[in-house]
Amino acid sequence: MLETGQWIIFVTLILTLILFITGKLRYDLVALIALLIVVITGLIPIENAFIGFSNPAVITVATVFILSKALQNSGVVDVIGQWLSRIEGGITLQLAALTIIITIFSAFMNNVGALALLLPVAIQLDRKKKYHHHCI
Repeated sequence: MLETGQWIIFVTLILTLILFITGKLRYDLVALIALLIVVITGLIPIENAFIGFSNPAVITVATVFILSKALQNSGVVDVIGQWLSRIEGGITLQLAALTIIITIFSAFMNNVGALALLLPVAIQLDRKKKYHHHCI
């Protein structure tokens, strides 16, 4: 039988997953709510609540999101997206071109960072071309 703490963690994880999937709240708010639940219920001591923010992986991901948003705001995403959308041959050639760009970026930076920086380009291309209607 599960203990109370295990139930709280289980319910918190399910709630978090549902909120992430539905997108009804921003991801940062969902993560903050989950953190607050486990701190308020005493599963994580308050002095340990933010210890994970010192991890280099967290700093890297946060930096990548900031850079990604900066590329969107500067118009770089639009330029790359427009260039990719002009490639004839449909989604296969466009994905191949995007993969080549990500590969080039990966030669100079972290692979996850390169992917995250160009993820807005892929999303924009999908919305523009409505490729997501072909998947199911």
